[in-house]
Amino acid sequence: MTSRKNEKNVQDQPVDEEMPPLEDIDDELIEEPQINEEDDDDGFILAKKTNKKRKLPKLSTDADQPDAKKGKDNVNWEMRKVSVPPHRYTPLKKNWSKLVAPIINELKMQIRYNLRTRNVEIRCPNADGNKTHLQKAADFVQAFLLGFTIEDAVALIRFDHMFMESFEINDVKTLRGDHLSRAIGRIAGKDGRVKTTIESVTQTRIVLADDKIHLLGAFNNLKIARHTICSLIMGTPINKIHGNLRSLASRLAEQL
Repeated sequence: MTSRKNEKNVQDQPVDEEMPPLEDIDDELIEEPQINEEDDDDGFILAKKTNKKRKLPKLSTDADQPDAKKGKDNVNWEMRKVSVPPHRYTPLKKNWSKLVAPIINELKMQIRYNLRTRNVEIRCPNADGNKTHLQKAADFVQAFLLGFTIEDAVALIRFDHMFMESFEINDVKTLRGDHLSRAIGRIAGKDGRVKTTIESVTQTRIVLADDKIHLLGAFNNLKIARHTICSLIMGTPINKIHGNLRSLASRLAEQL
């Protein structure tokens, strides 16, 4: 029994292990936290923690960079845009070379067709271009897109007294259904004879596009043609219209 107790006491006693020797640490190797010190009003030193957030680099803006395209982008180009209706895409494609020739050769303008916006864009070759020629080119393209032939529309470029005018039948008299169709038929006439007679007597060109009417000619001639067409819309008999046109033609012949 005594031997067992002695063994138990021996096991319960702690074993002395050798401790590693302590090493002296230099105070210079210990990094102290950086503290910004400021004096308080009472003389105390106030400690502020440094902001350890990472500062992002400053991005350069367009204002800081020199303008490389200063001479080109800052020019105010004078431009005209003419929208192309869907039913005039094919005629424009077929007659593009004829349409462009007088604008480039006679007016000295730049022209292109924008496929994305479906517009014909015309601009002056420089900032000091002739605005009158630019407007003439836009009117010429607009006349072709309204339905006039290039041979007739080119008069807007070559003559200063040529104008273009458009109006609707409902602007003269409100008509619907068959009444509107009969009014268009009276203006055109059988096989287009009434329309051709008005054009030859008044020396104008007329385009009938559904209920819209487009006129091209001199100012006084446009006035006579418009009055004749309005009379047909209001219901004046065609015989009376022909009589008025014959008398007008005789007066014009006497003046010449």
